Amino acid sequence: MTTPVIIWDVDGTLVDTAEHHFSAWKRFAEEIGKPFTRADFAATFGMRNPEILRRLYRPDADDALCAKWGEQKENHYRKAVRDEGTQLLPGVVRLLKEFADRGWPQAVGSSAPRGNLDLLLNVTNTQRYFDAVVTGDDVTRGKPDPEVFLIGAAKLGANPNRCVVFEDAVAGVEAAKAGSMKCVAVTFVGHHPSDILRAAGADVVVASLEELTVAHVASLVE
Repeated sequence: MTTPVIIWDVDGTLVDTAEHHFSAWKRFAEEIGKPFTRADFAATFGMRNPEILRRLYRPDADDALCAKWGEQKENHYRKAVRDEGTQLLPGVVRLLKEFADRGWPQAVGSSAPRGNLDLLLNVTNTQRYFDAVVTGDDVTRGKPDPEVFLIGAAKLGANPNRCVVFEDAVAGVEAAKAGSMKCVAVTFVGHHPSDILRAAGADVVVASLEELTVAHVASLVE
């Protein structure tokens, strides 16, 4: 029997910090005298900061400016998480524990900067479940490029076709499929409807991870 390897996206999949991110982007945009709309948020969710900044504000922005602006935005975000906290989404705790009980390796593959993930994993007390954490700082190409997930698989010593990625964003689903991985997409936070996620290539789409069983996940790589 093939043992699945689980790679988790974080924002919108493990936790719902969408409003923290939206308010942080809004504050940052105001600081540089630019707009930031709900449509901008939906169109860029799941991407790394450099891709978002170049797409929305400065196509010619160099890495130094992207780093400066990205940190400016993330400082707002991290303050919001520290001040307001965050909760794991429905079904996450059960799946983390059940995967761990079966000895299935688990990793994080996120577009977020390292500082954000360290904070979120600490606040939710989930560090112990992950054998590897790959962040936006560890890649040169953001989702929908599969680099973040391929690095996660490599850190776990896993063939990509053994990996099941948990995602909520179109860019993430496309990244998983580009990496020859299976993908479970969850619509709970509502960034993308189920038909759009299926069109992006998701193998399974659920409204909540409470619907998902370990047996169903295992069947994806058998």
